[in-house]
Amino acid sequence: MQQHRGGKILFRDSHAEDCRAAETVEYDRSAMRADAARNLDAVLRAGARLLAEDPGTSMSAVAAAAGVDRTTVHRRFANREALLSAVFQAKLDSAENVLDEARLTEAPVPVALHRYVEGIVPVSREWPLDTRRMMQNDPAASIRRQEQSARVDAFIRRSRDEGYLRGDVDMTWARTVLDQLVDAAAHQFPTLTPPQAADLVVATFMNGLGAA
Repeated sequence: MQQHRGGKILFRDSHAEDCRAAETVEYDRSAMRADAARNLDAVLRAGARLLAEDPGTSMSAVAAAAGVDRTTVHRRFANREALLSAVFQAKLDSAENVLDEARLTEAPVPVALHRYVEGIVPVSREWPLDTRRMMQNDPAASIRRQEQSARVDAFIRRSRDEGYLRGDVDMTWARTVLDQLVDAAAHQFPTLTPPQAADLVVATFMNGLGAA
């Protein structure tokens, strides 16, 4: 079982040779050996890619794609659902870092928007699973996702209040447009570099919804 605590993913691995109580060990990625941390990152990224393509992907297939032994995956994750949850938490961690670094409440609106898009496009590409799936089954993930979404909503309102968006623009519509532009840049135009994607998304968003 894995838990999210203080910005770190903690993995609780249980193994027993018989029906006696299993010994439980907790892993903190920040305290792992470098090779163990690399293996974990490879498993999470392979899981994100394969489970996005096929939710029924086996743990063995994830292990093979990550280049690690099957027992490595099973030792850390009891089942596919536990792996899926860890992948979502990793994606949420990455998205949270992007939001922090964009400085949505302090930086000038165009600068903050460009930073956000330039950061979130790689996150969308590297962790292609839709977080809405996890929100249905994981209350903690749902709360984190809602908090992150609220930060973007507040930024869009700030953009309107400071005159960068037209006053008559519906905020829900503006958010939907931004999300769709980011998704298109990330997945329909994979050859775009993050800065190029940010240039296009910001220009399209601001020119389409911006104040005259």
